[in-house]
Amino acid sequence: MNVAVVRDDRFLGHKTGHAHPENPARLKAVYRMLDREFAKGLIYLTPRLATLEQLELVHTPVYIQKVLKTAEHDFTSLATHTPVSAQTYLSAWLAVGSCLAGIEALMSGRCGICLCLVRPPGHHALPDRAAGFCVFNNLAISARYAIGQYGIQRVLIIDWDVHHGNGIQDIFYKEKAVFYFSTHDMLLYPFTGDFSETGSGEGTGYTLNIPLPRETGEDDLLYVYRTVLEPLLAAYRPQLILVSAGFDAHKLDPIGRLRLSAAVFGRLTELIIRLAKVENGPPILFSLEGGYEPGALAECVREVLKTLTAECRAAVDAPYATHLGEQLVAKARQIHAAFSVWT
Repeated sequence: MNVAVVRDDRFLGHKTGHAHPENPARLKAVYRMLDREFAKGLIYLTPRLATLEQLELVHTPVYIQKVLKTAEHDFTSLATHTPVSAQTYLSAWLAVGSCLAGIEALMSGRCGICLCLVRPPGHHALPDRAAGFCVFNNLAISARYAIGQYGIQRVLIIDWDVHHGNGIQDIFYKEKAVFYFSTHDMLLYPFTGDFSETGSGEGTGYTLNIPLPRETGEDDLLYVYRTVLEPLLAAYRPQLILVSAGFDAHKLDPIGRLRLSAAVFGRLTELIIRLAKVENGPPILFSLEGGYEPGALAECVREVLKTLTAECRAAVDAPYATHLGEQLVAKARQIHAAFSVWT
């Protein structure tokens, strides 16, 4: 399976201040790791800027113009916790365009998996405003682009960032063309994503949230993903999988409160790939979201890439059933049983 990566030094032009957790040091650490350990064996895609038309698949013209105007200031702010600089608009445009270039490479068959190492992140961004370090909603735009450009009818977005992707959820809450599945700590920003948030109208049952208690361990998490994704993939049959790949559940992260190791993200990646392969192997795109300890972030990305580039992947045994894992899955099944979308 050919693996493509998108990277670009222009993402470093988005300046937030050294004290801000979402700063260029994150990608610098990841890019150094790439150069050191993955000099060969990857396809590097040429990123491009998104067009206004593509941004407007999700965002309002007024908000897009607001982002453009930030170029007039050395430093300003689009929202609480979302400082920006004169080059932020370029990084944000490029982050979206990089994901779209990844979609195009996947749909053309140039690669089977794409990892977009971009910033600013996107899953909190709403149609008319920035939020939670996010400027444009990179994966929401990617999903809309794939649906409109390639006639895809079913997109699955998997969000393993420790924060709930309220932006993605809100954008697709009333739609069934995109199934949004998120695990997260609901005691962290944006304090949304309860079990009861399941979609509305035509999208009822197509949003699946599983809030994770602080004591969630790696076996608990793997059990939840294996037990939920297997029936979900079989029932929904996605034609494209997008992964909102945040690594702020790592034990060293200064913002997250879970205690996961880097290795678990490699195992999650393996799980997603193997389960998807059973269902005709739809193309998969990973896009970087959170992860705010640079060294830990680089280690997590390394584990994902080690899994993606393995010539012979070891079979993933069914995770052990854990008491907490069983409780979380049982609650999700109880609530979603009425919709018959994946249960």
